[in-house]
Amino acid sequence: MADKKSNTIKIKLVRSLIGCSDKQRKVVRGLGLTKKDQVVEHCESATIMGMVNKVSHLLEVVK
Repeated sequence: MADKKSNTIKIKLVRSLIGCSDKQRKVVRGLGLTKKDQVVEHCESATIMGMVNKVSHLLEVVK
């Protein structure tokens, strides 16, 4: 059985949501990010990676 820690990624909000569209705000909020420089941990799934790709200019994937 695979270790759960190996399948997780940390996502950091590095840019402000000022000037972003409502769709982008909803995607960022769906990832659980509310404040700049906040870091959340998620399982690396196709759904999460698709959300990260939608707003990649606002986020940073932290190791």
